[in-house]
Amino acid sequence: MNTVPLFSPTVVIVGAGHAGGTLAGLLRQQRYDGRIVLFGDETHLPYHRPPLSKKYTGDEYVQLLRPRKFYDDNDIDVRLDKPVVRIDRHARTVTTTSGNTTAYNTLVLATGAAPRTLSIPGSDLGGVATLRTLGDAGVLRDAVLSKKPIAIVGGGYVGLEVAASARVQGCDVTVIEREHRVLSRVASTELAQAIAEFHRDRGTRIVTDAQVKGFAGYEGQVTGVQLNDGSVIPCELALVGVGAIPNDSLAREAEIDCEAGIVVDGSARTNDPDILAIGDVTYRMHDTIGRMVRLESIPSAVEQAKHAAAVITGLEVPAHEVPWFWSDQFDLKMKMAGMVAPGTTPVVRGNADADSFAVFHLDANGVPVAVETVNAAAEFMAGKKYIANRTKVDPLALADSSISLREVVL
Repeated sequence: MNTVPLFSPTVVIVGAGHAGGTLAGLLRQQRYDGRIVLFGDETHLPYHRPPLSKKYTGDEYVQLLRPRKFYDDNDIDVRLDKPVVRIDRHARTVTTTSGNTTAYNTLVLATGAAPRTLSIPGSDLGGVATLRTLGDAGVLRDAVLSKKPIAIVGGGYVGLEVAASARVQGCDVTVIEREHRVLSRVASTELAQAIAEFHRDRGTRIVTDAQVKGFAGYEGQVTGVQLNDGSVIPCELALVGVGAIPNDSLAREAEIDCEAGIVVDGSARTNDPDILAIGDVTYRMHDTIGRMVRLESIPSAVEQAKHAAAVITGLEVPAHEVPWFWSDQFDLKMKMAGMVAPGTTPVVRGNADADSFAVFHLDANGVPVAVETVNAAAEFMAGKKYIANRTKVDPLALADSSISLREVVL
């Protein structure tokens, strides 16, 4: 068991999600011998969030990052159900809802993001839900295992993951999307069309170009989603999945620079030299992408935790990785790398009808800037490497799956 020296420097981490929990572990792995205090809003130890939408119908949706014993053995002071409500930058302290104050030498904000809600009639009805926490996943799990009809407002990755798992359980599922297609903000037309057809073939109803004006209810419980055209989609649970908002109010109140989240540099530093920020809450400069972005993904959270750990321990900050993301829907294993940008040329490799293909997005010089794959692990790994190395490829050869991925390189 490690022993923290008396009067040692203190790292306070606000947020016990994937980013905060990973950072606490990394600091001990990198021989940081100061005090570590980890504050969490929830009653649970840090846990994996992807299973909440992918595996919520089975017992494996509860997956802790590390067991309690790890934190005890490594002298990590975990304070659960202790929301921090104030930062005093001058005194270098944080204060919780109970009024307790903790001093820090380095403060790391890992406050994550919160589901965007809809301020429309009926949004306070029972059965109108969002998905971000284990508690939320438990509500969803109970509804699905009870075979209740479900309406999902928002056709993003989380909504489609929930839809897939619910259909496997035999639920009636309707996905409602205000744009003309699903995944409109996060995926190419080619990928979105293939995924939508895959869902429809398995019984998911997808309604696009649909504006939600309210939720219908009876005796305090939701009974349907009302659309602007006057139609009502019946349901006993309405899951709202229309994006997330960074939890940056704590930082804003402390006058830490914020735009589309807490502004940090490429090493997770804020405008206060004693305060870092990591994870979904951050708006950061990403060297691979070449601009400021807010990334909501586990790989991004882990990468920034590594940056923060290096800054705190005085090690060299690792280079930025190519951003990537994954999604599991039915028996589709999707992996995406890079960022799909306007003006790029899509090149499809493989067969969407056979549920194994990739869409490479090439810039004007023939260099891939993004790749989207479905059941195509080799294409994902090659595409990620092309993006990182700025590798120019032959688009005609790339589209021919009989030509090896090595041979498409120019």
